[in-house]
Amino acid sequence: MDHPPILDTAKRRELGEFVRAHRERLSPAALGLAPGPRRRTPGLRREELAQLSGVSVTWYTWIEQGREISISPAALGRLAHALRLSAAERAYLYDLAGKRDPQEGPAPGDTVVPAALDGLVRGIAHPAYLLDRTWNALAWNAPAARLFAGWLEAATPGGNPERNQLRYLFLNPAARALIPDWAERTRRVVAEFRVDYSHHLDDPGMRALVADLTARSAAFADLWHAHTVTTRAGGERAFLHPADGLVRYEQVTLTLAGQAAVKLVTLVPT
Repeated sequence: MDHPPILDTAKRRELGEFVRAHRERLSPAALGLAPGPRRRTPGLRREELAQLSGVSVTWYTWIEQGREISISPAALGRLAHALRLSAAERAYLYDLAGKRDPQEGPAPGDTVVPAALDGLVRGIAHPAYLLDRTWNALAWNAPAARLFAGWLEAATPGGNPERNQLRYLFLNPAARALIPDWAERTRRVVAEFRVDYSHHLDDPGMRALVADLTARSAAFADLWHAHTVTTRAGGERAFLHPADGLVRYEQVTLTLAGQAAVKLVTLVPT
């Protein structure tokens, strides 16, 4: 069942910024359009994208302006195709618009997080931790605490009670020293987090986290304003540990059945 056609202000604003950012990245030449001697806007003009999408210029302009309009799944599909969105970007577009993508199956229902998760995570032999929807660590084991000193270390007076992964990555100098490819890793992390953010735009804690990081980290602000999105994926992760030297893992991320906002992240030694 679709959500109501009128979106809240935060989602309308985010949707407008998202489509505008991707419109401005499109190359007119790549789409067979003449650049023209008087082209002043980066990427495509609104009129050009509207024509490619089969929608009116006024309707598309109102989307970018964050106005209250009704958006059909079919129109979103045409817009996604014209913008050349990836699968992750298309899913993000539909989520912002409050619509179900007809190419996807039904969404799972919400469930309660089991109370035994702490014991589950601690029983894993290699680094493992559990993240909530704002990427605060809910639980972790001893190998993870050893690897991520400054984030998942044992509780101490004056320590980090929130244990937010993004704050650790962007505000703690230890993260830059630990992660050799810090710039690339953080670029992907922010693109992954933006997808999670779109699911909870009405959450004051989520908005406060983004506002705080944007104000305190120029690197985060630049990545956030790029409006890049991608699905969370595994792969090799390298760390330059102060005691163990260079260590490599294969990251595997799992979500709880029916509770996609909670993630179990494990690092399997390679």
